[in-house]
Parts: sequence; structure tokens; C-alpha cells
Amino acid sequence: MYFAALLARTEDGWEASDKELDDVETLSDLADLAREASPEDDTVLVLIEQEDAWFGVIRIDGEDDPRIYVSDAAAAARSSYGEILLTDELLGREPGDDDTDLDALDLDGTEDGEDGDEDGDDAESGGSAEAVPHGPVGDPGVLDDLGVSEKELKSLSTDALTEIAESLGASEVLETVR
Repeated sequence: MYFAALLARTEDGWEASDKELDDVETLSDLADLAREASPEDDTVLVLIEQEDAWFGVIRIDGEDDPRIYVSDAAAAARSSYGEILLTDELLGREPGDDDTDLDALDLDGTEDGEDGDEDGDDAESGGSAEAVPHGPVGDPGVLDDLGVSEKELKSLSTDALTEIAESLGASEVLETVR
């Protein structure tokens, strides 16, 4: 189960809205959706949480590139919304690294019917697991100037979005869309 909300900072405080992310396929789509929530180019936070498995904070300031923090990249990689956030840049990979891995595969064992499938599969899954680290990735200072320090952000686990909203002074508006 997912929960996603947009918090837009206005001169009157924070405004919250819950948005369906069904049509969001890329980080660019998500950034566009966030920018629509704030016509004045104010700060917009997209908060995503999957049942205490992981949470993500995406910060959009006007036309600047989104700043992203994901609490557990490995858990997020197993979800459709997490995949949107885990860009090659965020994971420290060169774009197109996945293509290189496919070119390097040795498929001779499976073609000849040899019993080497288990070893090959283990090596492949190990390679994939190494590409997505367990633990946080991104910009842990994404909320520093809003009152949530890097240390606080990294220490959050269950009900992280509520704690972030409390620190921002936006817990009431977040609860209205929860």
C-alpha cells in the first residue's frame, strides 16, 4: 500500500494535496505534477511512503532539477514508484549501464542444456543487488533549510512522513489528505 502527497509551500503556509501517481512514469512526469501544485514556483515536496518499507522525499524548487532522498533503495527498487525515483544519476551509475550487463551475459550454458543455470542466476542477481544499495540514497540534506536535518532524516523509519510533516509544521494539512 502506498501513500503519496504533495506539500506546496505558500506564503500562507503549507498546502497539501493527494495526487494519483498512476499516470506518472518518469521523474520528469513527477516533477511536472509537483510544479502544477505551485503556480508561484514555490517549494513543493512530494512525499511517498510504502507501508513502512521505504519512503521518499522529492523536492522541487521552481524550475530547478528535483532533489531526491530515498530511505531504502533496495526496498524502493522493488516497487513501481521507487523505480521512478532511482535514476542512474541517483544510484551513481552511468546511463545505459544495464545494456552493458546484457551484452556481457554468457548464454552458452543454457543453450547447450548444461546445468549451470543456478550459478549464472546467482551471479546475475548478486550483480543487480550490488547496483542498488541497501539503505538510503540521494540528498540527505534535502530538508535541512526546512527544519529537518540530515541526521533526523536518516533516523526516520516508521511513519516517517508524519514526522517530516510535524517538523515542517504541516502535520494538520497532511492528515487532511491521508
